Amino acid sequence: MTSSQQPLVDTAARARNVARALRMGGDLFLQNAAIDEIKDRLEIVNKSFTKMAIVTDFSQLWADAFPEADIVPAQDRLEFTQADYDLIIHGMSLHWSNDPVGQLIQCHRSMRPDGLFLGVLLGGETLATLRTCLAEAEATLRGGLSPRLLPMGEVRQLGHLLQRASFAMPVADQVTLTASYADTRHLMRDLRNMGEGNALTDRARQFTRRAIFDMCQDLYTQKDARADGRLNATFELVVLTGWTPHASQPKPLRPGSATTHLSEVLGKSDAPTKD
Repeated sequence: MTSSQQPLVDTAARARNVARALRMGGDLFLQNAAIDEIKDRLEIVNKSFTKMAIVTDFSQLWADAFPEADIVPAQDRLEFTQADYDLIIHGMSLHWSNDPVGQLIQCHRSMRPDGLFLGVLLGGETLATLRTCLAEAEATLRGGLSPRLLPMGEVRQLGHLLQRASFAMPVADQVTLTASYADTRHLMRDLRNMGEGNALTDRARQFTRRAIFDMCQDLYTQKDARADGRLNATFELVVLTGWTPHASQPKPLRPGSATTHLSEVLGKSDAPTKD
């Protein structure tokens, strides 16, 4: 990003949203789901870690889950206290970064060889129905759109970020969570209470007409209402896994270096078939 470009995220607004969520003391179920997912991943890694850091906006929540970790605030410049971590977790903040690749590079530089990076963030399928309905309501009633929901990356795009940050053996996969709400207003209130409210730099500063939310509610009910009338809301957690390079790690073979013919593996002959 050059100095002439306006950042996508208003970091001061994001900080206010997080502070409000902590003050409200609501159910931070997305954060807790991310913590559970990271713990499950670590259980199946055949490696012991001795120095851990966690990048997050919700310091106390993650510190309670991983009391042995150094907690690093999720700001543009990450202030790691050490430079030889063998495990860094980026906990549910990367989707709010103005420079996600830069964040990953900073993590990479603070890790020792053969260290593990785990990141969890919201992916592009999150709240797809709400996005569609809000956009349709605004386009119909206002003749245009205002930035309301954070644009989020697709799994493949997010996996490429690991490669750009020079992580080895990069993997990106997803976990889908579904919650239900009485209506769209309850859904948007829950987002604010979790610190996931609108913090876009270009967000509208004036109040939105009630008619837009009413139409959004009607459209959402048509598209994704359950039999009991409640509305489904989908959240996509994308988990990024990468390792800092080390000589012991497996490496791809050079093109043309194979010593076994594919036909031998498949048990087939190279002889041409008859018509």
